[in-house]
Amino acid sequence: MKLEELVEQFALNVAAQTEAIWRGDPKRGNKHARKYGAAVDKLLAHGDAGRDALLVLLKHERMDIRVMAAAHLLRYRTTEAKAVLEEAAKGEGLIPFCAQQALKRWEEGTWTLDPG
Repeated sequence: MKLEELVEQFALNVAAQTEAIWRGDPKRGNKHARKYGAAVDKLLAHGDAGRDALLVLLKHERMDIRVMAAAHLLRYRTTEAKAVLEEAAKGEGLIPFCAQQALKRWEEGTWTLDPG
């Protein structure tokens, strides 16, 4: 699968997970989380080329997709990823909470989404 296709799978499944959570369907949400997790694992297996492919999502129109991509790119592109997370963390609700938690884990030194 091409890197662009993996990025698309990541984005589609992040969005689908968010929508499932909003509908109160955690089982379906977890299914989509596994799918975007598999996509990001494949991207990261490509090293920096996979990480670079994921960068496009930092400017995605959907906040949930931007936040999830930023959370995975913190080690690789710290400045850009933190900026996305900090902006999202200013809001209220589930996605801003996720951004706050990613930043908290990063500052604590317990973040492990892409250990490199």
